[in-house]
Amino acid sequence: MSGEKVVSIDGLTFSYDGLKVLEDVNLQISKNDFVWIVGPNGGGKTTLVKLILGLLQPRRGTVRVFGLEPAEARSRIGYMPQFAHLDPQFPINVLDVVLMGRLGNGNGLGPFRKKDKAVAERVLDEVGLLDMSRRSFSSLSGGQQRRILIARALAGEPDLLILDEPTANLDLLVEKELYDLLRELNSRLTIVMVSHDPAFVSDNVERVVCVKRKVSEHPTCELEGNFIGELFGGEMRLVRHDKHIGKRKNGE
Repeated sequence: MSGEKVVSIDGLTFSYDGLKVLEDVNLQISKNDFVWIVGPNGGGKTTLVKLILGLLQPRRGTVRVFGLEPAEARSRIGYMPQFAHLDPQFPINVLDVVLMGRLGNGNGLGPFRKKDKAVAERVLDEVGLLDMSRRSFSSLSGGQQRRILIARALAGEPDLLILDEPTANLDLLVEKELYDLLRELNSRLTIVMVSHDPAFVSDNVERVVCVKRKVSEHPTCELEGNFIGELFGGEMRLVRHDKHIGKRKNGE
């Protein structure tokens, strides 16, 4: 890790109603890192994200985002939740969904400005769906909807992008396309991706942050079936799809 510190967590402990969820967490994320947060359901992944977003306060320890209290840094964070919370029958088009990401960027309660629409169209083009800007959001495929939600997070022009289960329930081809998009975005953004599924380790991800009340960090090359089995409490097989496969010498 090097460069500007984007997220700094030191000695963090958090409990819900006396039940300790996170204990003695220390985590540093630097500019342009691509970090994968993985762990079992109930292990504390969502709680960790909420602490970074400033939606929760630690019982002990500190959380800083860009050197600030998390709530003070929200304008620099783009967040894609696991669930869109959009009524599939609500008549909203793609551009309007993306424009939601401009709320709080200085337009107040009035109509969106030309700049807002220009930014929304730019990020739609970045995710490859500008030609669908007038389409109904509910008419899109699951993979297309994920891209639109990423565009909504990008519309706020963040420096840190946090994604919660972005590949859940997607087929492998769409999943790979989404990872390719994230790889492009990582050239200018710090990315934190949350998932409970260790079956796909992308060559884009530099570090894996394993959360099971306590937090441990590993480079992707250290992830093996035994380690993942211990993390998730059972036997699991890890399927790797990274840049090292196919490059071994002598067919090894």
